[in-house]
Amino acid sequence: MKKLFLTLLVLGILSCEQSKIGYVDNVKLMDDYQEKIDVEAKFKVKADALAKKRDSISQAFQMEAQAFQAKAQKMAQQKAQEEYGQMQQRGQLIGQQLQQEDQQLQSEGQIQMDSIVSKVKSEISAYGKANGYTYILGGGQGGSVLYGTDANDLTDEIVKILNEKYKK
Repeated sequence: MKKLFLTLLVLGILSCEQSKIGYVDNVKLMDDYQEKIDVEAKFKVKADALAKKRDSISQAFQMEAQAFQAKAQKMAQQKAQEEYGQMQQRGQLIGQQLQQEDQQLQSEGQIQMDSIVSKVKSEISAYGKANGYTYILGGGQGGSVLYGTDANDLTDEIVKILNEKYKK
């Protein structure tokens, strides 16, 4: 009887030490984080500028190609083929340069997004430690939380903290 009482007492004490668990909707958090919104807006402006540049260069090259076709009809065949080969090389170089600029822009955007994700993870960790959480899980699309009560949803609190720190 004494062992049973002692066992129940230990189980009672252990059950009082519950883990504090919360979750964050990753998608909502990132959609509402102002720094991420600003980075995406800057990236869009740069991407649009690059698209305009690509269109402008492409249009100029097409006009040059059309002018060459008219000129090539009056040239000797060998001379026309040589100039056509040079024009093809220029077109390839222009295409490679534009592709390189596009890759550079994408790389720059990825670096900035990685930095934002790192800040978010760090802030969630600091929030968890400061508020006594044992676990903070990630929810949203592809997240690990299939259900959670609103009381355990920390998304709005974390977004508020991140946005306040970003304003400073």
